[in-house]
Amino acid sequence: MIDTPYLLFLGDAPDPLSAKVAQGIKDWRPEYAVGQYRMEGCQADMGIPDLDIKEAIAQGCKTLVIGVANRGGLISQGWKKVLIEALEEGLDLASGLHNLLRDEPDLVAVAKACGRQLHDVRIPSVKYPIANGEKRTGKRCLAVGTDCSAGKMYTALCMEREMRERGMKATFRATGQTGILITGDGVPLDAVIADFMAGSIEYLTPDNDPDHWDLIEGQGSLFHVSYSGVTMALIHGGQPDALILAHEPTRTHMRGLPGYKLPSLQELSDMALALAKVANPACQVVGISVNTQKMGEDEAKAYLAKVEEEMGLPTTDPFRFGAGKLVDALAAI
Repeated sequence: MIDTPYLLFLGDAPDPLSAKVAQGIKDWRPEYAVGQYRMEGCQADMGIPDLDIKEAIAQGCKTLVIGVANRGGLISQGWKKVLIEALEEGLDLASGLHNLLRDEPDLVAVAKACGRQLHDVRIPSVKYPIANGEKRTGKRCLAVGTDCSAGKMYTALCMEREMRERGMKATFRATGQTGILITGDGVPLDAVIADFMAGSIEYLTPDNDPDHWDLIEGQGSLFHVSYSGVTMALIHGGQPDALILAHEPTRTHMRGLPGYKLPSLQELSDMALALAKVANPACQVVGISVNTQKMGEDEAKAYLAKVEEEMGLPTTDPFRFGAGKLVDALAAI
């Protein structure tokens, strides 16, 4: 178990989206977020107190969480001074990066000398099976995006909250480091050996009550050439009964790929549904989630109305305006 509360380490994040791990924890477990630590040049801000290591410990902090999700998941050498200071002052470290804390000899040595813990969230803890494609009881919903980091996790968490408030049976199923740090459980999908990825999602979403919904955290995008594989594993291993399309409308290209434009929502719907029907012929696209955080309120509402009319599907920003429309769509299945 990772001791809470956390000091969220933003390092030298070049933009707010690079600190999405910290943002997710701050938004969904604010009671865990004592403060943030930002290095020179950091372009992210969670809107919580800036604290140094000693100040964070005085506030009761137990663990420094690396809240940055950079391309490649690397521990920057520029961060090491801060990470070592945190260990020496009495904090544990937690990270969801591909570059594991336990593979950094200097961090391992300091942690051992100081009696501190190194928590690598992105290590599969289960020997997952190969997917068999057999139909499971219960219902499943998956958000698929026009791009990475478009709001798929937030969509699922918002829907879970709304469904539980209505007395519906629903469980958010984390498939990435941020979701795992928020909920304390899940599958670090992009760290699972490829042959077992779909099987890990079958494992994560087992047989359940007929009226129970698993809300599976989406990853990547079928149209993102770097990360499409994780999306395919979710689509086939999850066997979703319902798909939610997730979109961030202000982007000019795929994240990290300047040469690739985003697909349209219709292109996403057509491709994702065709692939989902391979594993579940009854699957249907039921709604659209739009991340409007970079739009003014009037602009956002106008855009949502336009998309809803064009696509003929309930459309909302579930974090900003509530997930009611999307939950209504699931309840109708």
